[in-house]
Amino acid sequence: MKIATWNVNSIRSRLTHVVDWLQETNVDVLCLQETKVVDADFPRSPFESLGYHLYIAGQKSYNGVAILSRTAVEDISIGFAPVLGTDIGDLDEQKRVIAGIVGNVRIVNLYVPNGSAVGSEKYEYKLRWLAVLREYIQALLVKQPNALCVCGDFNIALEDRDIYDPKGKTNQIMASPTERQALQTVLDLGLADAFRKFTSEGGHFSWWDYRTRAFSRNLGWRIDHHYLTANLYEHCTSCKIDVAPRKLEKPSDHTPVIVEFSQQS
Repeated sequence: MKIATWNVNSIRSRLTHVVDWLQETNVDVLCLQETKVVDADFPRSPFESLGYHLYIAGQKSYNGVAILSRTAVEDISIGFAPVLGTDIGDLDEQKRVIAGIVGNVRIVNLYVPNGSAVGSEKYEYKLRWLAVLREYIQALLVKQPNALCVCGDFNIALEDRDIYDPKGKTNQIMASPTERQALQTVLDLGLADAFRKFTSEGGHFSWWDYRTRAFSRNLGWRIDHHYLTANLYEHCTSCKIDVAPRKLEKPSDHTPVIVEFSQQS
C-alpha cells in the first residue's frame, strides 16, 4: 500500500498537477490538505474518472482536508468530536481533520494550524489544538492499536535537521520549543517518523516559501510527515519526498510525501 500526503494550497488551482501526479504515481491513497473549497464545489469527476473514492471536509477559501482512495474507506470521521464524543468548542470549526480505515490501516489526515506568530492568539489556538489532538490519537489507538498512520501538514519542524538553517529559529513559528514539545507529546503515545527510518541526514524538505527563491536554493522545512504505530513502522518499506511537483509552473509551496508498506501490514 502506498499512502501520500500533500498540502496542495487550493485543489482547484492545482487540479492538473494533482491529476497528472496520480496518473504517474498510482498511489493507493492520497491525503490532501488546504483544499480551500466547500464540499459542493470540490472537483470530484477528474479523480473519480481515475477510480478514486473521495471523502471531503472543506470550507470556503481556507483549510479543508480530503482523502482520495482506490478502495472504499470505512469508518470515516470528520473533526475531533465524533471520536472524542465531547464538545470541543471552536477546535472543529475549521476543517482540519478527516480519518478512515483503508484495508486494516486507519489513516488520519491532518492540517495542523500554522499559529501565525509565537505568542499570538493563533499560536495559543495551535497549542490547544495539539493538546486535543493528543486526546484524539489516544482514543483512536484504543480502537486501532497496531495500524495507525497519522499524516499531513503538521506546520512543525520537529528537529533542527528539518530546517535548512535552524539558527535563530527558536522563537519562530513552526520551530518553537513549545510547539515541538506539544507534537512530541502526541508522538510519545507510540508513533514514529516514517521518513527518519530511511533518511537520517538533514537537507530534505517538503515546504519552501514562495519568496526569496527558496526552492531553487533549497531553503526548505520538513513539516509534512507520516507518523506510524510500531507494526506499521516495522512493515514500512520506504518513505520519500517527491520534489518533482514543486518544480512545476505555479506549484503548491508543499510537495508530496509518500509512504509504502509491505503486504504484511
